Amino acid sequence: ARLKIKMEAINGNRGYYNMEDRDLKHGKHLQCQDERLDSGLDSLKEEEYQEILQDMENLRVNPTEANRNDFHNDPWKLQRTEDGDTLLHLAVIHEAADCALQIIERCRGDPFLNVQNNQRQTALHLAVIMEQPQVVERLLTAGCDPRLTDDCGNTALHIACKKGSLHCFSVLTQGSTQHLPYIFNTTNYNGHYCLHLASIHGYLSLVENLIQLGADINVQEQCNGRTALHLAVDLQNLPLVQLLVAKGADVNSLTYGGHTPYHLTYGRQNAEIQRHLYALTAQDLRELPESEAEESDDEPLYEEDDMYDDIQLVRQ
Repeated sequence: ARLKIKMEAINGNRGYYNMEDRDLKHGKHLQCQDERLDSGLDSLKEEEYQEILQDMENLRVNPTEANRNDFHNDPWKLQRTEDGDTLLHLAVIHEAADCALQIIERCRGDPFLNVQNNQRQTALHLAVIMEQPQVVERLLTAGCDPRLTDDCGNTALHIACKKGSLHCFSVLTQGSTQHLPYIFNTTNYNGHYCLHLASIHGYLSLVENLIQLGADINVQEQCNGRTALHLAVDLQNLPLVQLLVAKGADVNSLTYGGHTPYHLTYGRQNAEIQRHLYALTAQDLRELPESEAEESDDEPLYEEDDMYDDIQLVRQ
């Protein structure tokens, strides 16, 4: 009962993990935004925080077989905040690593580890957001499913690629090798694969690791069919362009609109990227698609006098 009271006391004080959560609470709907990385500690009074830690401390694991048989009957597993957080979520959010590890040890193989809050975040998602690789490792070995997605469609590995968290990335890829093919072929709700997120944010080491681990270097994001190489050109990231080309990226890959990566160099400042891709692109794919070439002519698409040809002016 005391634990329940303390959990209810922090409702609304947990802090938002992303800007979308805040806007939804005010009746707005936006596309998924970056996660906020604060833990919400500043929103708690010191005495409230210490009492929560004490409640967590009281959950120390008793390794006797009798207690292990009663794990599924632990009433604290049913407690939720108004944001849908369990005690494990809260331990991760508030960086109480020792308490989080004790809870994980107590719940090995228990579906409790995969409980998702109102943003569909598991404790694994939050551990990556909060940069807690040790907790990530324990969650994976205890049975947390790395394939689960949050309300933006991101797995924990998507988040690691988005944040550039090399430690969490390493733990996730080493601790869930059997799930990597599935995760590599999973897009978030913006149509991006893990490779795209690492490319967009310019994390060259993660891009290289993803390719070495088997991610498809030419996979197309689902919005308009851009590959990582297209994205690198969009971002004018020369080192990333060079890395992807060296790793075997297809320079003749076409977006859904028929554009090669070279086409995306038009109107952009980095002439070295343009020269580099021009030499590699097939000769018959160097010109812009015909429709766009016509639009780039100096002649206007319509005569100014014809703009309102469906309106007749009548003098009264």
